[in-house]
Amino acid sequence: MTGPTGTVPSTVPPTALVTGASSGIGLAIAERLLADGWTVAGVSRRRPALPADCSPGSFRHLPADLLQPGAPEQVAEQLGTLDAVVCAAGLQHSAPLGRLHHDQGRQMWQLPVDVPTRLVDALVGRVRDGGRVVVIGSRTGTGAAGKSQYAATKAALVGLTRSWAMELAPRRITVNVVAPGPTDTAMLQSRTRAATPPQLPPLGRYVQPAEVAALTCLLLGPDGGSITGQHLVICGGASL
Repeated sequence: MTGPTGTVPSTVPPTALVTGASSGIGLAIAERLLADGWTVAGVSRRRPALPADCSPGSFRHLPADLLQPGAPEQVAEQLGTLDAVVCAAGLQHSAPLGRLHHDQGRQMWQLPVDVPTRLVDALVGRVRDGGRVVVIGSRTGTGAAGKSQYAATKAALVGLTRSWAMELAPRRITVNVVAPGPTDTAMLQSRTRAATPPQLPPLGRYVQPAEVAALTCLLLGPDGGSITGQHLVICGGASL
């Protein structure tokens, strides 16, 4: 198994919660964890399509719309001890200053920031010492024209998770943000970001969800035990 070092006996599969598990980066992370021998509890509105060779009992779907009041706490009540929490659920709306849609801004704050806050707050006592927390952010957290509301939510994740990393260091629980650039998912071509169409990164292709999953799973595994409080960008050179 490739779970966190010293959290569970090697014969017991480590367990992770993954939000946004039905598509895009969340699905890629769930698939990679399952391939690495983890047990995964996946939160999403619809059940993800997982590989046919997925081990029976290794995946548990927790259907939920995390934007609904009380949903993060209700999800937490269904879980036992965890080795990792991965918050990958997100959405993006874009508009330039002067045409901002404030209800959309509220949604973007709620799902990427408030939901992880509520979820980790409810689960922190159930994460094993030596466990892991990873939140999926975005390289646009440093600012992006036409994406001010979205960028603000991603910037907030840095202060949020670095604070958690400080608090949880005595328990050897690491907390990090993985911040992708333009990633080849359905969100990339979504109408909700029509005001800011994607630009191809300098390396000549979009980031692949599996690449984001690989970096995330490095942080979740034994080789990530000394990485905490970091904002790790994977963007194909888009931030250069």
